[in-house]
Amino acid sequence: MSVDVYLNFNGKCREAVEFYAQVFGTDEPQIMTFGEAPPHPDFPLPEEAKNLVMHTRLNIDGSNVMFSDVFPGMPFIEGNNVTLAFINKDINEIKSIFHKLKEGGTVGMELQETFWSKLYGQVTDKFGIHWQLNYDNGESVL
Repeated sequence: MSVDVYLNFNGKCREAVEFYAQVFGTDEPQIMTFGEAPPHPDFPLPEEAKNLVMHTRLNIDGSNVMFSDVFPGMPFIEGNNVTLAFINKDINEIKSIFHKLKEGGTVGMELQETFWSKLYGQVTDKFGIHWQLNYDNGESVL
């Protein structure tokens, strides 16, 4: 599998990904907004989040680069907006790596099922590196 780069933006993701697609001559990005995600009764979606980019990606010369806007109210520090995404088809491997990364680190989201993945979690390791771990079922949402 792979470790991919994930870039976060503060409301300018659509502009950025369209720019990079043009610069690198990639296919037009498929963009999923927060408003397109299934609603969750316990977490109503604020109006200002509906058109923000939840996820998109480009394949730049064989490397996946993924992009999203930060959710309104979440911290954003330009320059620290890069995450490494570990994507794997082995659930036990994902669990093992997640538990090793969280030792001395901070869990942003415990491993859990989401609408896009059977297993997904976020952790910042003891060196301050932000990780997303995601199960790859062989079907790409975007």
